[in-house]
Amino acid sequence: MAIALSLAACGGSTTTSSTPSPGGTATTPGTTTPSKLVLATDVAITAAGASFPAPLYQRWFQDFNKINPKVQINYQSVGSGAGVEQFTKGTVDFGASDTAMKDDEIAKVPADKGVILLPMTAGSIVIGYNLPDVPELKLPRDVYTEIFLGKITKWNDPKIAAANPGAKLPDQNITVVHRSDGSGTTAVFTKHLSAISPEWKEKVGENKTVEWSKTGTFLGAKGNEGVTTQILQTAGSLGYVEYGYAKNNNLKFASLQNKAGTFVTPNDESASQALATVPLPENLRVFIEDPEGAQSYPIVTYTWMLVPKTVADPNKAKAIEAMIEYGLNEGQKVSSELGYVPLPPNVREKVAAAADGISPDYKIEVAK
Repeated sequence: MAIALSLAACGGSTTTSSTPSPGGTATTPGTTTPSKLVLATDVAITAAGASFPAPLYQRWFQDFNKINPKVQINYQSVGSGAGVEQFTKGTVDFGASDTAMKDDEIAKVPADKGVILLPMTAGSIVIGYNLPDVPELKLPRDVYTEIFLGKITKWNDPKIAAANPGAKLPDQNITVVHRSDGSGTTAVFTKHLSAISPEWKEKVGENKTVEWSKTGTFLGAKGNEGVTTQILQTAGSLGYVEYGYAKNNNLKFASLQNKAGTFVTPNDESASQALATVPLPENLRVFIEDPEGAQSYPIVTYTWMLVPKTVADPNKAKAIEAMIEYGLNEGQKVSSELGYVPLPPNVREKVAAAADGISPDYKIEVAK
């Protein structure tokens, strides 16, 4: 089964690569306007991390290469945990994570390199499911928590049935699909469950990897790609994935009850409502555990690029700034169609200001 956008379907790492075009003159497709990025030599940028934004980054880096053919960006979708680790070890030029690095993680980054955390897009984490005869599903807060705790193990459990009168819920075991790799998506999901359930917080807690219940049927899969595929292939399964993967692969997902008690379907508007409840601080790190608001979808997050403050190669420094600028401008225009939430103008301006010091020879401009 193929995952949309040419992503690996079986949980292996996904490589997103933009291949340089012949020649060195960069032009905007359909125009003769040269890119403002001027490079002395070709630049190869390597990156690794979160699978959550991988479909969007794939699109960005391919389109960026069309107007900057001297720059090749190779992004591996290996999970947020591996992204933080590879960035810290210096084996990639930048990393990516669905949860902002914590103070102790930042302290491990070599001082001569440093790190800037740049939220580049945002999105929802949905609970996808595979029940052919159930086109719509509502999950109250206590119900989806108890499913992932292994306390609710059957689809026709009275609590699920009560929230879904008339639904053809089968007398079938629930197969819970979760991430098997170190995952920012898992960190965001378990942070939300910890915020709404004292039992979850005490028994499981929040992290990029957690100990899943021994009760019930639980399956691990690598990456959002792998979880999406496993759910699509397993009748009676349920799992958490980034909204864009569900949307682009026709995976059904549940409406979730939010803090206000409303059942909300994930989409651009409900995710934007949730993001607006938590202002982005100056350090660009924020955790949206359980947003306020009647129409807010309850599980949303920014996703961050982890870029060095200091880049020794001046050509690479300019290329990284130009890539960030592209993502903040043209990149935001394609976010919605791939299932992501465009950044509001004030957030884009904060990100541009934070990234503009990487190269003294390049100025990031954000379109108004």
